[in-house]
Amino acid sequence: MSNLPKGTSDGRLRWGILGTGFIAGLQTQDLIESGFTVQAVGSRTAESSTAFGEKYGIPGVHGSYEALVADPAVDVVYIATPHPFHHENALLALNAGKHVLVEKAFTINAREAQDIVELAEAKGLVALEAMWSRFLPHMIRLREIIGAGTIGEVRKVLASHNQNLPKDPAHRLNDPALGGGALLDLGVYPISFAFDIFGAPDTIRASAAMTATGVDRQTAAVFDYANGQQAILDCQLDAAGPNRAVVIGTDGWIEIEATWYAPTPFTVFNSEGTVLERFDEPVAGRGMQFQAAETERLVREGATAGTILPPHESIAIMAAMDEIRRQIGLSYAADTAIAGH
Repeated sequence: MSNLPKGTSDGRLRWGILGTGFIAGLQTQDLIESGFTVQAVGSRTAESSTAFGEKYGIPGVHGSYEALVADPAVDVVYIATPHPFHHENALLALNAGKHVLVEKAFTINAREAQDIVELAEAKGLVALEAMWSRFLPHMIRLREIIGAGTIGEVRKVLASHNQNLPKDPAHRLNDPALGGGALLDLGVYPISFAFDIFGAPDTIRASAAMTATGVDRQTAAVFDYANGQQAILDCQLDAAGPNRAVVIGTDGWIEIEATWYAPTPFTVFNSEGTVLERFDEPVAGRGMQFQAAETERLVREGATAGTILPPHESIAIMAAMDEIRRQIGLSYAADTAIAGH
């Protein structure tokens, strides 16, 4: 067992950053500030990778993804490209013998997710979905409280993710060719949260309103479970909301403040509304270092799956989103691609 403080690194594993967009910058900043070794960056152009490398003081700069994954000084690759490219990029890195931390949504669909997980398992490599919320201190404490039975039998989860994002039809969020829509970018958070609390649903009921470009502008889903539990989930990309979440049990409830999927306080109430606990632990940076620490822990221990977000759960989450998309009539080019290609 490691004695490292939570969310930190001993610096021995060397990270490569595949992609140089906004999310790549956030992850890289948290890595550097928490003692991780960011060894190299790769982009589709030398100009982009050079600028990114200079900004963050990264020694290895590559003008292609192929060159990045071939770098012998890189042990782990963080896949930070838009989700239509995760499948191709993750397979590229895994085939080069690199562990991968893959941004969420993990892929476009469950078939692509299955490809990544099967290859990683065959090669004995880590393929972890970068659902950073799962690894944050407040989520770890929340699972402990639920596991202890503090709020009784959990009956219901309510979770929303609504943002006012760019409305330009050419923006990737609104472009079907780039996996646009609220569901994969925003809905993945409440859906993953429902899986975290209840596991895979028995049935899914979903509805949506679409944009002029043909992607979902807002989507709502009800997950039903065999023992009567429900998860009521929603997302929207063109109107902001409070972004809170609630877990309701027979003996009380937990209210997670805005923004619930980021480092934030929560309060535990009993069924009479008396406060039982308030959790408010400060987190350095954005909090993306915790998922990287989990990646490194798995690598150090020679494991390919942890308990917080095992790879097969990432497949199941994508399958749930596949079903939601089927119900709301949203398909992508990757859905008709030949398996394995």
